[in-house]
Amino acid sequence: MNHREKLLEKLQARSARIGIVGLGYVGLPLALEFARAGFRVTGLDLDLDKVAQLNEGRSYIPGVAHETVAPLVAAGRLCATDDYRALSAADAISICVPTPLRKTRDPDMSYILHALEALVEVCRAGQLIVLESTTWPGTTSEIILPRLQERGLVAGESIFVAFSPERIDPANTEFGVRNTPRIVGGITTACTEVAVALYSTAVDQVLPVSSPTVAEMTKLLENTFRAVNIGLVNEMALMCNRLNIDVWEVIEAAASKPFGFMPFFPGPGLGGHCIPVDPHYLSWKLKTLNYNARFIEVASEINTAMPLHVAQRISDALNDEGKAVRGARVLVLGVAFKRDVDDVRESPALDVLALLMEKGAAVRYHDPQVPQLRLPDGQCLYSQPLDAAELAAADCVVVITDHSAIDWQQVADHSALVVDTRHVVVPLPGAARVLSL
Repeated sequence: MNHREKLLEKLQARSARIGIVGLGYVGLPLALEFARAGFRVTGLDLDLDKVAQLNEGRSYIPGVAHETVAPLVAAGRLCATDDYRALSAADAISICVPTPLRKTRDPDMSYILHALEALVEVCRAGQLIVLESTTWPGTTSEIILPRLQERGLVAGESIFVAFSPERIDPANTEFGVRNTPRIVGGITTACTEVAVALYSTAVDQVLPVSSPTVAEMTKLLENTFRAVNIGLVNEMALMCNRLNIDVWEVIEAAASKPFGFMPFFPGPGLGGHCIPVDPHYLSWKLKTLNYNARFIEVASEINTAMPLHVAQRISDALNDEGKAVRGARVLVLGVAFKRDVDDVRESPALDVLALLMEKGAAVRYHDPQVPQLRLPDGQCLYSQPLDAAELAAADCVVVITDHSAIDWQQVADHSALVVDTRHVVVPLPGAARVLSL
């Protein structure tokens, strides 16, 4: 029996050992799903606090309950480590590490490269290695495969290599690992077959594609589609502001068309680990091929400028009230990059806060998900309790993140001036003056 047949047999029998590199928003839910499918899963992370909490049966990610983690740990189906040597026993390993951008907007491949170098030291014949981290088209075949081949391993025979893009949407209660279709592209047909067999145990629908590069490009198309359309609707908001009409009313009216239109909504800018980052991986790759990804660049220019527009909107709103930004008390509601998560990566709130502070505003914030916020300059802010007195004391209340736990009626009732970038505060006669984007 060859390596392919042995691995397929192990996957079918649930006797294969699974390794997950990176136990964040992507890796932990994946590890849990494989453990629920009957596998023994070893998760690896260099954050010792995460490792300790997971081994104690506790979750550190909002939306993943302790009650989900604890039984799997107690049953011996899930454990965590910071030692790559523990993965030598794994039959299949998924790499789920971050892929941020450098300040120059070039891909930062350091997390992938570190994981790869560590795995090369412990990998063996008969393993499946899957990259899930979003990256530029060609990474799996041009970076991952050659390092494994240096060990004398042959793709599709002694080692199986594939790319399967993560599609996690933090705080999404409708779609998770199990019911979100999974794309898989292997280096060879055998690699794809084995990777499909792996993910089919934990995902309802697995869609094979012809190569890892196609799978890599698929993920970039998904997030570039969103980034470009958000850029379009953000520019529409700017145009509506100039025309003195309500962009939200325009979107609602357009969405009544049952075909040919998909509503996107404006906001204070892009945040998170995907949409502000992933399109630039594609743009960077295309520049190496002497091609300028114009839509990506224009959308990025518009989306990146939105925090500046919000700051100017606040300044103009205060000016209309006869107040200067300098010395004004501004309360920012929500600093996480999206609703009901605690993640502040790339959050537009950080830029809005910095711009207001530069202008001399006395800035405070409230976020039920983020009790403490460390700014890029090292300054530390703390979430303030949200009550009538805090709202009334603010010269301007700014809605950046529309967390479901915030009482928006309370905000409308007790604020004097609101700049609402999320269209959640309903103005009432004689109550707050509410301005949108």
